[in-house]
Amino acid sequence: MTDSIILSVSNLCKSYGAANARNIVIDDLSFALKRGECYGLLGPNGAGKTTTLRLCLGLTAADSGTIMMAGRHIPAEARPARLRVGVVPQGDNLDPDFSVAENLLVYGRYFGLPDAQIRARIPALLEFANLNAKKNAQIDELSGGMKRRLTLARALVNDPDLIFMDEPTTGLDPQARHMIWERLKALLAQGKTIFLTTHFMDEAERLCHRLAVIDHGKMIAEGQPRDLIAQHIEAQVVEVYGENAQAWGESVGRGKSARFEVSGETVFCYTNDPQPLLDSLLITEGVRYIHRPANLEDLFLKLTGREMRD
Repeated sequence: MTDSIILSVSNLCKSYGAANARNIVIDDLSFALKRGECYGLLGPNGAGKTTTLRLCLGLTAADSGTIMMAGRHIPAEARPARLRVGVVPQGDNLDPDFSVAENLLVYGRYFGLPDAQIRARIPALLEFANLNAKKNAQIDELSGGMKRRLTLARALVNDPDLIFMDEPTTGLDPQARHMIWERLKALLAQGKTIFLTTHFMDEAERLCHRLAVIDHGKMIAEGQPRDLIAQHIEAQVVEVYGENAQAWGESVGRGKSARFEVSGETVFCYTNDPQPLLDSLLITEGVRYIHRPANLEDLFLKLTGREMRD
C-alpha cells in the first residue's frame, strides 16, 4: 500500500447463513481511499454498505479478501489501527448519564489519551460542533442536530486520520444538514480522509471526490460524481407530471427521448436535446414539468432501479 492510500480493500467477500443457503452480502469488492479525499459508498438498503464499514473496522470478519488500514492488516491489527480512526455511526449512541463535555472526556479515554490532553482538546471540539453554550448540558437537552454534531465532534477526539461516517445526516432538517456539510468540508480542508455512506445524493455530489455504487454487495460503478453522470446519463432531464402526463409521454415523450421512464405519475425523459420536448410541452394542456441537468440521483436510479428496498 502506497503512502497516499490510507484504506485498501481487495476482493472482499462476506456471506451469512448455512452452507446450502448462503446469503452473499459482499461479493468480491475492491476499492481504495486516498489520503485527504472524501470517498462515498452508495447503494440501496441491503446493498452491503454498513457491512463494508464493519469489515473495514475489524468489527466483522470477512470470508476472504484483504483489508489494509493505516498500514495495518484488518482484522488482525484492527485494534491499533482504530487508534487513528474516528467513527460516526448511523444512530447517536451518546451516553445520557454524562454532560456534553463529559461525553468527549470519557470517549477520549477509550483511546488511552490522558485526561489533561482530552480536556485541552474539548474547547476546540465544542467550537467545531458549535456547542460551546451546551458544554454542561445533559444529552436529553439537545436537539437532534446538536446530538449529531456532538457525535461528529466525539469522533475527532483522538485527532484521527480517517473518519468513517455511516449516514451522518439522516433524520436532520435542512439547516442541520448544511451545518454538518460545512463541518465535513472543514475536515477535508485540514487533510482528513472521510469514508461516507449516505442515501442523500445531493450530499454525495457536494462532498465526495470519488464514489462507488454497490448493489447486492458488488461494485457496479466507481469514479468522480460528474464523470459518472456524464458516462451513464444523458445530459438533460425533463420530468413531466399532471393529469395528461402519461398520455403526453406515450404520444410524444417516448419518441423524442434517448431514454424514457415512468415512475408513478411522473414521466422522465432523458435527452441530450431537450428542445423538442419543451416545445411540445408548451402547447400541451394538463401537464407541468421540470427541466434540469442530470444529477447523481438519476445515475443511482438507473444503476440500481426504482423499486423499493427493505
